[in-house]
Amino acid sequence: MKDARAALRYAKAILNLAKDSASESAVNDDMSLIKSTLAENSELEIMLKSPIVKSSDKMNVLNALFDGKVNTITLGLFHLLQDNKRVAMLDSVAKQYAIVFDHLKRTQVATVITAVSLTAEVEQQVLDKIVALTGAKANLENVINPDILGGFILRVGDVQYDASISNYLNELKKEFDNSHYIPKI
Repeated sequence: MKDARAALRYAKAILNLAKDSASESAVNDDMSLIKSTLAENSELEIMLKSPIVKSSDKMNVLNALFDGKVNTITLGLFHLLQDNKRVAMLDSVAKQYAIVFDHLKRTQVATVITAVSLTAEVEQQVLDKIVALTGAKANLENVINPDILGGFILRVGDVQYDASISNYLNELKKEFDNSHYIPKI
């Protein structure tokens, strides 16, 4: 990821500023809004990264989109990035902020890959199990992948537990392939 270290520095600085005014959660919500807005509008992301578009035009677009919807600290981030000619890093800074905020709150991101979406009840059971196993809270992200056929794949940090049917079938196939058993007749 290009400029990841710089984005992390900006994110940490914004988090420290937000902590001073006890608005780190509000800024985290702003960063989530920025990430989702950029993810939904590829043209906006292209415009922000374009060296042809003037910095003032980029700021006009950001102010029009987010003014009144985000915290003053987040608006200050826009201006800071503009002053340093790094508006193109906005998405990276928002992603890094989410990571350092979760670290501050001792929350981790857990990804559950399933063939169908989780119900609220099952989602809560998974969250409870993660807390029981790791001792830390987690934000759950459900990714739908019909290729796993059933079951689930759980990723928490750098640990993965694969309880999918496709994995079970692959293991069974390996077992049959490695078997040298020849039945006697």
